[in-house]
Amino acid sequence: MHIGHDHPHAHGEPPAGLDPHAPQRDHDDTLTYFRKLEIAVRELLIEKGVLTADEVRRTVENYDSRTPEGGARVVARAWVDPAFKALLMRDATAACESLGFDMNVFDVTLTVVENTPDTHNVVVCTLCSCYPRMLLGMPPAWYKSRAYRSRLVRDPRAVLREFGTVIDDAVAVRVHDSTADLRYLVLPMRPAGSDGLSEPELAALVTRDSMVGVTVLSPVQR
Repeated sequence: MHIGHDHPHAHGEPPAGLDPHAPQRDHDDTLTYFRKLEIAVRELLIEKGVLTADEVRRTVENYDSRTPEGGARVVARAWVDPAFKALLMRDATAACESLGFDMNVFDVTLTVVENTPDTHNVVVCTLCSCYPRMLLGMPPAWYKSRAYRSRLVRDPRAVLREFGTVIDDAVAVRVHDSTADLRYLVLPMRPAGSDGLSEPELAALVTRDSMVGVTVLSPVQR
């Protein structure tokens, strides 16, 4: 689903830990209740023969091998291939599979939302940290932070400003809330000055944060 924000909002106080340039604490090494539960369930499944330790290892390696370069390839192809872009907007999973991405390992639906001169999209997961890992890899620490998850839906323009992204008041800002079954990927606008660049060169311009929607791509300087 998405929560539309089409008008300016009252400014709020910047949350702690949202500076994208500052070191962020990663809580993945904290033995929380849910991590203990995951370990217990995993070990039980292995003990009962439902899974093998090797299958778990291969799955983890698959997750770890994913990087934002995958999403950048998808974006660059959409910029240069209208037929691919049409498929991407209609059936993102099928479009990504046509580029060789194994999407079946992630049992979720992928939806691509396009930035335009009239609309800016940004992605969040208000409940936890659901993220298009199939194309972007592991989420950054700020995406998982309570400050980002709680404030983006209330005052997206203020949060975007903290990433250095100022959206004109005439542009609608739409916040898309990911779920366990649904992931979003932002298709950023192609930057000015990129005419004539090859597809790999275009992919090199695409950043992770632009595909989450917290930043926009800068014009190409030649």
